[in-house]
Amino acid sequence: MPQQTAQNSTQGDSSGKLVLSNRSASIVNSSSPQQKLIEAQQQQINQLREELDQLKRDGVHSSKAHKSRHFWRNLRQYLAKINLGSNHQPRFSLNQILFSYVGSFLGIATLAYLSLGSGYPLIAAPFGAAAVLVFAVPHSPLAQPGNLIFGNFLGAVVSVLMVFLFGSEPWVMALAVATAIKLMQLTKTLHPPGGAVALVGVMSKAEVSFIFTPVLLGSIILLFCTIGFNNLMPGRSYPKA
Repeated sequence: MPQQTAQNSTQGDSSGKLVLSNRSASIVNSSSPQQKLIEAQQQQINQLREELDQLKRDGVHSSKAHKSRHFWRNLRQYLAKINLGSNHQPRFSLNQILFSYVGSFLGIATLAYLSLGSGYPLIAAPFGAAAVLVFAVPHSPLAQPGNLIFGNFLGAVVSVLMVFLFGSEPWVMALAVATAIKLMQLTKTLHPPGGAVALVGVMSKAEVSFIFTPVLLGSIILLFCTIGFNNLMPGRSYPKA
């Protein structure tokens, strides 16, 4: 009897394990479609994420390409304007070019030799720019006697005053040029070399003598050279009526 009971118990255990195994297999089999569905959904999600990332990258590249095209289009338009701007430049005949050449040579040479012979500084860098105006375009409003004399004079006064008050720091150079331009505009004596006079004066730490020599006296000598030369040459007159 005990042996038979043990055998029955063993068989019961075996049958129980078999039932549990079958149940586990059935659970696995029943969950397999759900697992596949979850995996399929996850794949779709990953695919959607990849497509979204690709769209973002394409959008960035497209924006960069658009900005690049916009930049080059604006650059071409600007260069075209520069090229077309040459049509608005003054035209000079061969006689005008020759007269400008000879006049500027004589004017600057006069200042240089007078400065060397007298021992007084009568020439400065801005007079080169002044020669361009009074000999190349003597009819320009910026090249008239009042502009030549008072424009340079104001630039010199401003530079000496700025050096006296503030020294010769870089910001003082900028302030001197801006102030000189403003004063020339207010007094209607605008003369581009006047701004150069203000800058040179601050850079060289000019003293009061800078106003008279080379600026004022040099400007007067250059004016006489301009009047004499331009009125002697045929087809030219100075100052403008």
